[in-house]
Amino acid sequence: MAIPTEDQALDNAARLLERAEIELTNLPLMERLEGLADSWLSVAHLLHERERA
Repeated sequence: MAIPTEDQALDNAARLLERAEIELTNLPLMERLEGLADSWLSVAHLLHERERA
């Protein structure tokens, strides 16, 4: 499995958040999607920090 780029991680987070907005009637799914998006944002941050080092 290839390591994603910072942009790919941000794109994944954005897609998950867009999907979460659609799931307003399914709170558990919405929360899971937001949690996954948060994880992708963390990955993007780590990749950004790695590129700066």
